[in-house]
Amino acid sequence: MHAMQYEITLPADYDMEIIRKRVATKGHLLDDFPGLGLKTYLMRERADGSPLNQYAPFYLWNTPEGMNSFLWGPGFQGIVNDFGRPVVQHWTGLQYEEGPAATVAPTTATRRTSPVPEDIPPGHAVSEAIMEHGHESWRDGVVASALAIDPRHWELLFFTLWAEGARIPDDAGDRFQVLHVSAPERELLNQPTGTRVR
Repeated sequence: MHAMQYEITLPADYDMEIIRKRVATKGHLLDDFPGLGLKTYLMRERADGSPLNQYAPFYLWNTPEGMNSFLWGPGFQGIVNDFGRPVVQHWTGLQYEEGPAATVAPTTATRRTSPVPEDIPPGHAVSEAIMEHGHESWRDGVVASALAIDPRHWELLFFTLWAEGARIPDDAGDRFQVLHVSAPERELLNQPTGTRVR
């Protein structure tokens, strides 16, 4: 599993209805994309209490071939054409879990990052993070959650999708509205792979 996200920060007076309409008309195009486990079309806006306006899709890929096909194909080129080329963040997947609200469409996503201290062995840090993620994924209202790591910057990523009305902890991280979910191979995300630590 590979996690990927790019963030497009927009002007403070940007009409975020443009993003909503974009997702409403184009979001379905990845509903059957090969190699894609799950894509969440995320947005946050100043009008909703965010410090900025931002379009920030988040992906969980089952295969690098699927990710490459998207990045070098017309889908990502559409982003480049309309907004310029964003930095694409990516993490190696460690764990994916379906939560108690797995059958419900998510309305909110949270993203929390945590540095891996230099004095902690990487294997120990990952094992501890997996245990923490396993507990967090069973909170009431969790639709699904993923844990990943960026070994270039030694940063852990906790990403969670929440059902409407869920009590989201204050320390869950940055919050995003979920506008659409494309999940053609979601059922494959929790199958063991060579990069998954159990």
